Amino acid sequence: MRKRTLMKWLIAAVIVVAGFGAYAARSKEATNQQSITAVGSTALQPLVEAASEQYAGDHAGIFINVQGGGSGTGLSQIESGAVQMGNSDLFAEEKAGINPKGLVDHKIAVVGVTPIVNNDVNVNHLSTKQLIDIFTGKITNWRQVGGPNIAITLINRSQGSGTRVTFEQYGLKGHESAVAQEQDSSGTVRQIVSSTPGAISYVSFGYVNKSVQPISIDGVRPTEENVIHNRWKIWSYEHIYTRGQPTGLTKKFLQYLKTNHIQTTLFNKLGYISVKHMQYQRSWQGKITKGSGE
Repeated sequence: MRKRTLMKWLIAAVIVVAGFGAYAARSKEATNQQSITAVGSTALQPLVEAASEQYAGDHAGIFINVQGGGSGTGLSQIESGAVQMGNSDLFAEEKAGINPKGLVDHKIAVVGVTPIVNNDVNVNHLSTKQLIDIFTGKITNWRQVGGPNIAITLINRSQGSGTRVTFEQYGLKGHESAVAQEQDSSGTVRQIVSSTPGAISYVSFGYVNKSVQPISIDGVRPTEENVIHNRWKIWSYEHIYTRGQPTGLTKKFLQYLKTNHIQTTLFNKLGYISVKHMQYQRSWQGKITKGSGE
């Protein structure tokens, strides 16, 4: 009887020790895992998502959560400390309600923004005045600008969108777009324009494909080369903001985004322009100066 009791205690001790060993292993594994979150600009989202997947694939135990929501969301989330990275098409100084003090700007890329129309519109160029008149509601039918007899349907980005601010500031010369349906993401905008007769909106270059028609303005085509030389005026920096100087995984990932490998592969594939290739710089007040971006 005593031998059986002793055996039971020994078995129980082994189970307890094994349990502690498993717990310690799980704790060590959890310690080795790292995760950070980036929120904000849908114009920057495809690049950050693709880069995060590559980075996580090369580094075991790493998870980078990337979400959209618009530049306003990215700036407010990083300001509050809710995330590690706030993605924005805007300088923090441009966004009402955001205190830029304590936020550190990391200019990751440049994107051009272009008007897009439904393919059935058969219009591929407009003057700046025509573009303004369309988005402010003065022109309401495509036949007024040489297109077919189809009513114009405006599609806007939401009020928190940096893409919308960039388009209104540099495409519409400061005019606000007329009240129209609003969408939170560039991908949704493209889908609606492609499937809605007479639709017009605007997206960053990386979202343009054969399902929609980009529009030239005043004889200038929306190309990366024209953005680099500031001939195409509708462009913005893609910022990632951090609270204070980045550390740890955030710092490593930001450095990764600026490597030649990423800037010669993902940038070209997804339609982003390296800041260092820009021949002109723009301040947060909109002042243009000639010179390399880096």
